[in-house]
This record gives sequence, structure tokens and C-alpha cells, in this order.
Amino acid sequence: VATPLDVPADPPGVDRRPRLAWAMVKAVVATVFLGDVVIQVLSIWQSGAGEVRTAIAVVPLAAMLAIQLLFFSRPSSWTPSPRTYALLAVQAALAYLPILEYGYGWLGLQYFFAGSALLVLPPLAGAGVLALAIGSADVLLWMLPDHLVLDVLYQTLQLGILSLAVYMLSRLAGLIGELHAARNELAQLAVADERLRFARDLHDLLGLSLSAITLKGELAHRLVFASPERARQEVTEILDVARRALTDVRSVAKGYQDLSLEQEAWSAKSVLAASNIDTHLELNYTELPVPVRTTLGAVLREGVTNVLRHSKAERCEITVHQATDGVTLDIVNDGVIEVDDETPPDTDTEGGNGIRNLSGRVAELGGRTTAGLDRDGRFRLHVAIPLAVEGDGRKDDRAGDARDGRGSRGTGDIQRSGGAPERGSATSDQEDLPAHTRSTSILLVVLFSAICTLAVVHLLYLTKDPWKITSTVGYLAALLALQLVYFSRVNIRLRSAQSLALLFTQACLIYLPLIQLHSAWISEPGLLAGSALLVLPPALGWSVFTAVVGSVVAVHVVTTGQPLDIAFNAGSTLITGLIVLGVTTLLRLVAELEETRAQLAKMAISEERLRFARDLHDLLGLSLSAMTLKAELTQRLMGIEPTKAAEELAEILDLARQALADVRSVASSYRELSLDDEYRSAESVLTAADVRVNMDVRYTELPVLVRTVLAVVLREGVTNVLRHCKAEHCDIVIRQTDAEVYLDIVNDGVDQEDPAFAGLRDGEIIAGSGLRNLSYRVAKVGGELHTGLESDGRFRLRVGVPMLVTTG
Repeated sequence: VATPLDVPADPPGVDRRPRLAWAMVKAVVATVFLGDVVIQVLSIWQSGAGEVRTAIAVVPLAAMLAIQLLFFSRPSSWTPSPRTYALLAVQAALAYLPILEYGYGWLGLQYFFAGSALLVLPPLAGAGVLALAIGSADVLLWMLPDHLVLDVLYQTLQLGILSLAVYMLSRLAGLIGELHAARNELAQLAVADERLRFARDLHDLLGLSLSAITLKGELAHRLVFASPERARQEVTEILDVARRALTDVRSVAKGYQDLSLEQEAWSAKSVLAASNIDTHLELNYTELPVPVRTTLGAVLREGVTNVLRHSKAERCEITVHQATDGVTLDIVNDGVIEVDDETPPDTDTEGGNGIRNLSGRVAELGGRTTAGLDRDGRFRLHVAIPLAVEGDGRKDDRAGDARDGRGSRGTGDIQRSGGAPERGSATSDQEDLPAHTRSTSILLVVLFSAICTLAVVHLLYLTKDPWKITSTVGYLAALLALQLVYFSRVNIRLRSAQSLALLFTQACLIYLPLIQLHSAWISEPGLLAGSALLVLPPALGWSVFTAVVGSVVAVHVVTTGQPLDIAFNAGSTLITGLIVLGVTTLLRLVAELEETRAQLAKMAISEERLRFARDLHDLLGLSLSAMTLKAELTQRLMGIEPTKAAEELAEILDLARQALADVRSVASSYRELSLDDEYRSAESVLTAADVRVNMDVRYTELPVLVRTVLAVVLREGVTNVLRHCKAEHCDIVIRQTDAEVYLDIVNDGVDQEDPAFAGLRDGEIIAGSGLRNLSYRVAKVGGELHTGLESDGRFRLRVGVPMLVTTG
């Protein structure tokens, strides 16, 4: 897994918090471990080792510290490897062999080895090594003469605390590195989910329209000679459907559409009637919330599309019924096609989308979708959506499931009539990260509890007074509860008046017992030092941190006056404060990074929306515009040249089928367009619009990306000529050189008083047009797009793309 230490520096604008967090962890870890090593050196010297032997002891201590900081503090080193195991063995040797020379003074230094084992070994093995390290140290201590039970308990707690500190600080830093490396992957998953949703919307909104155009085109084609008036009527309806499909394209590109349920119902009846299906329509509803009627409209579209594609129906019933507590939609047909057991009748075999996808949207509203055979053999699609009063708090559990499990929307909550739910119903799957956060929080509780327990054991060395012991335990329990319940909670806003009040309370719990306990005063001022850094601004926080450490020095100067006791307590306060700061801040940063992941995913989704809108506009705009133009031309030719009208209808059918293919290609994220087909299609469409076309096409083999981009630009350029100009003549030139290939589209129909062209300078893109979108796509492959007015008033669109494409 890549980590902040394993990757190059971030480019400008990239979130650098993971790197800053990693630097902070390195500083905290280094200070904590170095401070403890210094205390161990002083302990060895106090044990009577002498100056020379103490100086020699610094060598293995420094080696353990260096291995820990320079190797095991890097997350990339935690992957099992011969080098990792070799250094772990070196740490083990350094942790145990000096015991032969230094005896008691070296016991308790196994925490580097134990903490590293927790990092690099599997959980059970790591926990076993930790238990073995603590147990072996305790056994060795027990074998020494004049040992005390308190000594064993104290060493057990201290070794466990420091081992967990090694593991937690390093592992949390590694978790940040993993999150940093996983952000792109998570964003890609969000993009994939959003593209899937777009694919569903595209299928749902355009599938029926394009199918209707196909059906009506076939009918009109048959009626051109037999019944011209009826054929004219069908062509008029084709025009209406094509215009509505263009509106749908824009609505999907915007990500939302408020469908008219009534309009969809009557449109469905018209389409079914055109297919000689006897249709009964019953609409019994009043006002419905926008999301409800939009969802029902989308389901109605898809249900009718499935009737047309996947059945041989002679009769179809569509019923919408509203009751007090909900609304239902039923689509029933008698044309079920026999299929095998593994292919449900409602499955859309062509695109993999269909009703199964829309069921996720129904589930989001607390509704349910069922599909299956009635007792009379008819196929029924039933949708029921509750109409809960807003704010009453009553929501169907399935709605919550759908919201919690965004990735499960693809299958939704379809059930077979009379059967159990199908596999793939929306569920709330939990990610690994929250589990890591919970487990780390548990370790934090164990760590802080052990720190307070160690303080109690330390107190037992100083006094046997039951009242002082009970009082100290009470104070420490209150401090621990305050730390765990408030200061170390990731969802608490620490920069607040309440935090300041509780920080003052924490200070009182630490210092006021000094009046009662005097020289037996044992507390955890390190908790206050760490909490001050969390609650206060940095300058003030570090000032309070220093003051707390200084206060401990002052208290022990007055009460004991022993240098080693002063150093030990000052060091313990410093180490504990940094552990509080490191562990709590990193837990909070994990939560913050989790939120950052969601924000990054939203940004990726927004970018995907924009790209999808471009793809949708580029691929479908020309096809739908061409169908509209050809339908208008067919209307004019009906009574004059029926044969020519039939030819135009045949081309409309081809365009409709091509548009359906484009829907699938956009939904599947990529399509390799044929530049040859596109320029021939452009010539045909412009000619149908009474535009004289001059084609000058000279190229050989082009890379896939180059010809795809040029084909898309050609589509959009011709679409703009049809939509925004009144051209009589259009030149289309494609030329290839060794270095690049360029495309020119020049027309003479620009209205210079049109706001879209007024004052247009060379190189500017027409505002609000698809050309602005295409300029982005062209730039992504290293090309350039220019637009401008020629000296003779003609408008030129030029695109140049290098033959060696470099994607940006």
C-alpha cells in the first residue's frame, strides 16, 4: 500500500493533511520513545551500573530506537519480508541479551520488540508475542531476589502501556497512509456508482421514446402508400416524441427530471396502441409529491418498454390508484414469453437495466416493487409507494436500507409475487474503516485505563493509608471518565466554552487532591497537558503543556527533592501528554479523513456528471436533431413523393436504432466511433436540411482516440450548423499530416446579430453550446479547438489533434 512516505510530493491543490499528520506522528513517536530511553538510561545508572557501563548501555538502546524510528515506523515496512523478520529478531536480541549484563535495570525494555510484533505479525500472533514478552519479563523479575508483587504488577502495566503506545501511534499513522492511498479507489467506486445511476436514468427516460419512434416509424413506413393521412399522423407523433427525447437528454444531463405521470400514461397508451395492443388506462390520483410522481413516471416508461420488447401482448392494463396512505401502479399484460427458470420475466436482457434498477429508486421512497405472474397467467408489475406525512418520522425500513446501501441500488427490492425477496436486496453494508476506528477506540480505552491503574500501583509504593488510596482511585476514575467520555471522543467539538469548563474541571481533579495527599500525591497531569493541546489554540496550548510539566517538577522538588524522582515524573507527564495528543488527534483525523473521502467522492461524482453530460449531448444530439429534421421533411413529402417519404422514414428508423446503440455505449462509458460513418451521416443530414455540402476528406489510418474525438466533434459541429445557423453551404474538410490531423467545418449561415455570435472573436467558443464541452475533450488528448468568423462572414470550426495522443 502506498503511503505518504512512499509517494512523490503532492501537486498544488492536493489535500496535504495526511502528510502533516504523518509528520506529527513521527515527532510524537520520536519524543515519546526518546524520552523513555532517557528514563531507562537514568534507571540503569541509578541501579549502580556506573558511568562506563551506563554509557555502554546507550549503544543497544540507541540501536533499538533507531530500528523503531527508521524502519518499523514506516507503514511500508509492516509487510512481512525477510528483512522485516530479521530486524524484528535483532530487536528481540537487543531486548533480552543485555539482561545478562544489566539484570533488573534492563527489564521492561521489551516494548519496542512487542510493539513491532503487533505491527508486522498477524493479530493473534502479535498478541501472543506481546503476552510472551510481558510474561517472560515478569518471570525474570520474579526470579530476582527481594522481588515484590507490586514490582511485577508495575512492570506488567508499564510494558503493556508502552507496547500499545508503539503499536497505536504507528498503526494510526499507517491507517492515515492507507486512507490517503485509498482515496482515488473510493472516488472511482463513487464514479462507477454514479455512472450506473446515469445509465439507468438514460435507459429509463430514452428507452421508451426511441422504441416509440421505431414502432411508429415502422407503422408509418407501411402506411405511406396505403393510408397517407394515417402515415402523416404517425410522423407527427414521431416529431413530438423526438422533441420530447431531446428534452429528456437535457434533463438526464442535469441529473434530474420532474416527469409528468399523466403525460407518461397517455404517451404509453399511444405507443401500445401503435403496436396493436388493446390498452386500458385508469388514472385515479390527485396531487402527488414530485419524487413520487417522477418515480412512477419512470417506472411506467420502463414497464411499457418491457411490454413492447419482452412480450407478445394483445391487451395491457395500466392502473394508478391513490389511497390515504399510499399510491400504487399496476401494469398487467397477457403476452408472457416462456423463459427458463434462471431468467425472470421482468429482466431486461438487452441492457441489464430495467425495472430491477428502478426498484432501488422506489425503495428510497419507502416503497416496494413486485413482479410476477397472476393466477390467470398474466404478468403483473406492481409498485406501491407510501405517502407518509413529512416530519412524522415514520419511514419504511427499506427506505433507510436503500439510503445506507447506495451501492445496492442496482438490484433494489424486487420480489416475485408470492415468493421470498430475491438475492441482492438493498442492505446496509459496513465498510472496514469504521471497524478499524472502533477497534482503535477500544485500544485507547485500554491504554488510558492502564495508565491510571499504573498510577494506583505507584501510589501503593508510597502509602498504605486506605483513605488516601480510596481518594486517589476516585480522583483517577473521574479523570479517566472525563478523558474517555469527552476529550477523546471523535464527535465532540473541543474548541468550545464547554471544553474550557471541563478542562478547568480536569485541572481541579488533578491539583486539588495535592492539598489532601501531600507527598502521597499521585495523579495524571499528562492527561491535562494533552487535553490542553487539543482544546486550546496552539500557542496557548503548548504554554499550558509546558506549565503542567513544570508544575510536576515543582511539586516533586518540594515533596521529595530527589533528582531521579523529579526526572521520572516530569518525563512520565511529558510522555503521557504526547500520547494523549497523538492518539486522540489521530483518531479525530481518521474521522475527518473519512469525511474528506466523502467530499472527494462527491467531487468525482460532479466531474462524472459533467463528462456524462458532454457524452450524452455529443452522441445523441445529432441523432435526435436529424430524426426531427427528417420527420419534418417526410411530412412535406407525403403528398408529393411517397417513395422519397418512405426512404426518409427508413433513415429515421436507422437513426433511432443508432440512438439506442448510443444510449448503450454512453452507459457503458466508451464507444469507438467510426469517423467514416460520421462524415457520411453528416453529409446526409445536411443534405436533408437543404444545405449544399462540400466534403474534402483525406486521411488514412488514425489512432482510435483521434478518430473518436474527431467523430464526436464532427457530430457536434454539424448539430450546431443545424440548430444555430441558417446555412446554405457547408464545407467539411479532414486532412492528415505526419504530425496531426485536423477537421474544419465552415458554413455561411451565421446571423451576426445573434447573441451567440455577436462580437465573436477568433478562438472564442460559443457560450452555452456543446462546442465548449468539446473543447475540453479535445484538450484532454493534446489538441486544440478554435472557432471564429472569416473575413467573408463565414463561421469556421477548426480542430487539430496530434497523431501521438497524450491524455491530460
